[in-house]
Amino acid sequence: MAENDNKPGSQISPLVTDKGRTTIADTVVSKITGISAREVSGVYALGGSTSRAMGALRERIPGARTNHGQGVSVEVGERQAACDLDIIAEYGVAIADLAEDVRRNVISAVERMTGLQVVEVNVNVNDVHVPQPEREESLQQLAPEPAPEPRVK
Repeated sequence: MAENDNKPGSQISPLVTDKGRTTIADTVVSKITGISAREVSGVYALGGSTSRAMGALRERIPGARTNHGQGVSVEVGERQAACDLDIIAEYGVAIADLAEDVRRNVISAVERMTGLQVVEVNVNVNDVHVPQPEREESLQQLAPEPAPEPRVK
């Protein structure tokens, strides 16, 4: 038993004390996880192709908000949380280093903001974003070829 378990005002955890308990919704942890993962250099986007397509449609609706939890799933208990992320990496980034940076940033943000102990952060890299040439260059490449001179007049 911990030394101060029976003393008035003792804390079992930052969220569960003898004065009461604080509960944190999954969506709160999901948003913190999504925002902190996006902050890491080398993360192009979160989510798979389907969730990103739905997110792009949702953002076109007037008054709609960005879904910060896109590509994130979490399990939240009274004292612990576990996070799963689906990310798209920028081309050229060392993926193992990127995953470690994402893990470190997510753990730091969730533990600091919620008081929950993060027991696991799984990073699934679903794709690599390859930068496209500038729009003008790509439009020039897509311009139709001039019509050939007719062979018969």
